[in-house]
Amino acid sequence: MEIFRELVPGLKRVLLPYDASNTYAVAQLPSYRDAARRLGLTLVDRPLRTEEEAQAMLARVRKGDVDGILAPRFLSLNIPGFVLDTAQKQGLPTMFHGIFFAERGGLASYSAADNQLGRQAARLVDKILKGAKPGDLPVEQPTTFELVVNLKTAKSLGLSIPPSALLRASRVIE
Repeated sequence: MEIFRELVPGLKRVLLPYDASNTYAVAQLPSYRDAARRLGLTLVDRPLRTEEEAQAMLARVRKGDVDGILAPRFLSLNIPGFVLDTAQKQGLPTMFHGIFFAERGGLASYSAADNQLGRQAARLVDKILKGAKPGDLPVEQPTTFELVVNLKTAKSLGLSIPPSALLRASRVIE
């Protein structure tokens, strides 16, 4: 959320649609709410339970209702897909958790580097195949994160991305 605020001057109201039936999505809500409060943002979180409900709610979103949309990490109910569609139709900036959506017109994404996660998983599987007990292996967190900024989308939204954000970006889509 901090990066999203840096990319979008004037960001005040952020929509966060999420799958209310996904335990992990619900468990992350306090973190999102706390981050928004610390950053002086208003988080407009919307629980959704079906794909139809997600599509209908996002189709009603208009520029002016919110200043941007934070797409959830989880792909359930096709919420990120509907977010991308709504954002493109309404001219709203978006922040995603995966590069896939930034490559398809989302403003930006910030997430753990997929290639690093794959190597990490392979290293753990190798240990297990060599006899280590999974319960004995320490939990590992990702250590490499990627910021991807879509300058084509920024331009279409009339946004000027700060040079400091572009310098931190792992990838810039022009």
